[in-house]
Amino acid sequence: MKKALVVLPTYNEAGFIKKLIEDILLQNEKVKNWEIEVLVNDSASTDDTAKIVKELHKKYPKNLYLLETKKEGLGRAYHQAFVYAIEHIQPFVIIQMDADFSHNPNDIPLFLDKIARGADFVVGARYIKGGSIPSNWGIHRKILSVIANLIIRFGFMKLNIHEWTNGFRAIKIWLIKDSLDHIKNYSGYVFQIAMLDYAIKKGAMLAEIPNNFIDRKYGKSKIFVSQYIFQILSYILLNSSFIKFIVVGLLGFAVDFSFAYLFINKSHIAKVRANIYSAEVAIFFNFLLNNFWSFKDKKITGGFFSFLTKFISFNFVSLGSIIIQAVGLSLALKFFGDGANSWIIYKVAIIAFIVIPYSYILYNKFIWKKK
Repeated sequence: MKKALVVLPTYNEAGFIKKLIEDILLQNEKVKNWEIEVLVNDSASTDDTAKIVKELHKKYPKNLYLLETKKEGLGRAYHQAFVYAIEHIQPFVIIQMDADFSHNPNDIPLFLDKIARGADFVVGARYIKGGSIPSNWGIHRKILSVIANLIIRFGFMKLNIHEWTNGFRAIKIWLIKDSLDHIKNYSGYVFQIAMLDYAIKKGAMLAEIPNNFIDRKYGKSKIFVSQYIFQILSYILLNSSFIKFIVVGLLGFAVDFSFAYLFINKSHIAKVRANIYSAEVAIFFNFLLNNFWSFKDKKITGGFFSFLTKFISFNFVSLGSIIIQAVGLSLALKFFGDGANSWIIYKVAIIAFIVIPYSYILYNKFIWKKK
């Protein structure tokens, strides 16, 4: 029988912590081949949360654990609980839940079913069919929630992953063990993003289940909007290969643009041909910077010949961007006019809306594939 451990970070949750734990442990009656246990990490609550858990432990001595720590934020509380679970409990899977009834304990069997079917990481998704955010949220909070999630999805260019910040999730213990060094420095809600981002980069099998998120019934929300937004944007900027790819693209654009300008205005080469030459110079520049920065977690290995083979492949893939620019620029000059500097506007539009998406998709598919 496999062990599933539900981790509950708490701070002043005395109102209904007893009922929540009992509801979670009742799920043992609904699942086969699983033993569900609960670990409460209480962060120095000033109410009777810890006392209630200790009393409840007498009723569930083999299924309930209490860890008491200092108040250091949500991410730190989870990290402490993960380390304790690995050292003392050794579950097969850990389920994260909020301790305020925002997450429904009756959904636990759905998570375990996905895990049993082979998933390494299962997220309760509010933004898929069957999921929802609270209808009683103010319009500003609804917009913040939806926009923040979209920013993360587009920031990482992982549009097939619909939920990044919800804390209702199930994660196999091997993945948590591997992630401890990565996630230990993150706090607040960005912790959830960091954990999922790490799982993706490790090639974990992901799954989602619909989650009807319920606004906390008791106490006050712990979300600080300015901190929340800052942490999300900071993490994306520092960790997204797509954002790095865009930066490299902008630098490559400057290289391309500079050489095109020199070829056209100093060497007097025809505009279309000059742009083909400048694009090839930029391709070499982009290949090096993408390999050693943007996609460094998938950096090309295997020696000189492996590097040369990938560079040749990179050129074949990039040939498409040169053709796109040449054909697009020719058509634009023909149909929209050939003014003194009109080619500049056409080139910017072609690169931004066609070349960049085309390049990112194909480079990931053929050059920097998951290992």
